[in-house]
Amino acid sequence: MLVIPAIDILGGRCVRLTQGNYNEPTVYSEDPVAMAKQFAATGAKRMHVVDLDAARGSASNREVIARLLEQSDIQVQVAGGVRSEEAVKALLDGGAQWVVMATAAVRDPHLFERCAFGHPGKVLAALDVRDEKAAVSGWLDTDPVTLKALVGRWSDLPLAGVILTCIDRDGTLAGPDLDTLGRVRKMTRHELQYSGGVASVDHLRRVSAAGAEAVILGKALYEGKITLEQALAT
Repeated sequence: MLVIPAIDILGGRCVRLTQGNYNEPTVYSEDPVAMAKQFAATGAKRMHVVDLDAARGSASNREVIARLLEQSDIQVQVAGGVRSEEAVKALLDGGAQWVVMATAAVRDPHLFERCAFGHPGKVLAALDVRDEKAAVSGWLDTDPVTLKALVGRWSDLPLAGVILTCIDRDGTLAGPDLDTLGRVRKMTRHELQYSGGVASVDHLRRVSAAGAEAVILGKALYEGKITLEQALAT
């Protein structure tokens, strides 16, 4: 299973949120670029970078992300506020290997389809789940569409994959939501990445057994619950 360390950027700093709460971010580094270099030096092959300010529409960390893409020797998937064809193209042209679309994937299916077909194998759909609903706008809102209908809508698109984030577990270190992961695994033929609650090697093994091809690790790494070396060796 592919292990993908996460760098969430808020106000230019590397932070983690708990259950998507913007009001109480934990700052782990003032320099996301240095953090990316550290992950690359440890052996990570891919990194998940999220512009939290852009996700909620309050600001942007695109300059920081541009420097990260230029200076880090690692493949990067970028998320957060990617809601136009221009944004997708700009990130790919800037060096991102993949872009992640969340709000647009849920609320603007025609735009999402154009981006997916315009850049086959380069767009990931973010399935951010809270209370059995898809969360949007930086997890600040939810959409009434059912998960099965939403994932089914993506089935024929040439996506790079689907990222399932169980928000109620995100940043809690309380263990993965294997029930939701198992259900979503049955809904999609695409490669599936999982995020939320993973805090140990045992959790990694369970996520893999439940059908995820990749796992995104955040707080567990920053809090030292599991080292990147341990995760990569799983």
